[in-house]
Amino acid sequence: MYYVYIMTNKNNTALYTGYTNNMWRRLNEHLSGHGAAFTYKYHVNKLVYFESFELSKDATAREKQIKAGSRKKKIDLINTLNPKWQDLAMQFK
Repeated sequence: MYYVYIMTNKNNTALYTGYTNNMWRRLNEHLSGHGAAFTYKYHVNKLVYFESFELSKDATAREKQIKAGSRKKKIDLINTLNPKWQDLAMQFK
């Protein structure tokens, strides 16, 4: 499986969109400070949205689509499936 995800920080002020083929590993990289420089700089540590895909090309296309969207579109996307902005990481443990 391939995943497109959005993570945020404690105050839900920073949004990071990413793509991976191993969500648990990637979450651990972000949480340990070995993920993207953006997630380290802005203390991004909470998974608030994800989609899964069988094909890599579909996931990368979706990642590009989300990244190209406005902040408001990302917030609306999160609110659609996770209106309380709860951490969804435990689904991958």
